[in-house]
Amino acid sequence: MSAQANTGTVLDRILESRRAEVDHRKRVLPETALKYGVAAALPLRDFPGALIREGLNVIAELKPASPSRGVLREPFEPVSLAHSLAGAGAAALSVLTEGEFFRGTLKNLRDARKAVEIPVLRKDFIFDPWQVWETRANDADSFLLIVAALSDALLHDLISLARDLKMEPLVEVHTAPELDRALAAGARIIGVNNRNLKTLEVHTETSFDLISRIPDDCIAVSESGIGSHAELTKLRAAGFDAFLIGTSLMLAPDPGAALAELLGTTANQS
Repeated sequence: MSAQANTGTVLDRILESRRAEVDHRKRVLPETALKYGVAAALPLRDFPGALIREGLNVIAELKPASPSRGVLREPFEPVSLAHSLAGAGAAALSVLTEGEFFRGTLKNLRDARKAVEIPVLRKDFIFDPWQVWETRANDADSFLLIVAALSDALLHDLISLARDLKMEPLVEVHTAPELDRALAAGARIIGVNNRNLKTLEVHTETSFDLISRIPDDCIAVSESGIGSHAELTKLRAAGFDAFLIGTSLMLAPDPGAALAELLGTTANQS
């Protein structure tokens, strides 16, 4: 089966670009070499465990740019951002590593992870087992899989490979049928993306619509469009264990202070 689905022009363009880049990188750096890198990688941190603590567990995202908003932060300093967000109470970090559309790099991921003690998720468009080996070789503790971009067979295989490497991926869905596919593939961490990858529109109602369909033995993560402490607590009450927040933090003059406000650890908003 083809890994690519008819997912809309934005996601299709990103996937087309990533496929060309991965094809090139695989020729330069064969999987055998990556496996040596995995053997030498730093010990894994407990990503699933970080998402199920008591309270509000935020995966704070380091994202230089996005297709919907353009450049978000310049200069982009992953080490200082990682320090600031971890210090403000982030449960984990997510680091964009896609270059053309998000201006991310694997170096940003490595540098951010070295600066903190919390787990780090690789945020990218992953569709090839080679990328999973690359992820662990670069010291990431987890990575994103987007159901809309993968066939059922490939989704299952990538989850299985992740577990062979002792990682548990964040499996992202946007609709009920995608959620059904994720569960059928054995996903244990389900991310509900409130952003429609076809239109880039964001509606947090998506999370509320899908939470009742996520089994209790899965970890539920709400992603995108969360902008206030009140929204976080409402989503937590609905059953979400964790929350991925990026754009609003990257646009804030002080991302650490912005995260503390979202967590309610500064003066409450009126």
